[in-house]
Amino acid sequence: MSDEELTPRERRQKRAEAFTKDICTKEARRLKGKTAKDHTIWFGLGMFGVVGWSIAIPTLIGVAAGLWIDRTFPSRYSWALMFLIAGIAVGCMNAWYWVKKARDQILEE
Repeated sequence: MSDEELTPRERRQKRAEAFTKDICTKEARRLKGKTAKDHTIWFGLGMFGVVGWSIAIPTLIGVAAGLWIDRTFPSRYSWALMFLIAGIAVGCMNAWYWVKKARDQILEE
């Protein structure tokens, strides 16, 4: 039935039931969050570490490879700069993957 076909009393009751369901869902999520032991401050700092290192390692590898190419095969283009940008791009995609994986795990629970 659409809302137009309902009486005012039935519409109010339908809205009250939807509101109650919404409140129950939020309260259950809040209680679950309070009882979760693994999401402490150290978990958050660890996630910052994972994101930071997942960007830093590919960037440093890219710069090292670029410097080696620049030294071994001189050219007018800076391979170190190109590989720096490529390393940052790969690192950002890697960090996005880890953050998305952690978010999906939290939403699944």
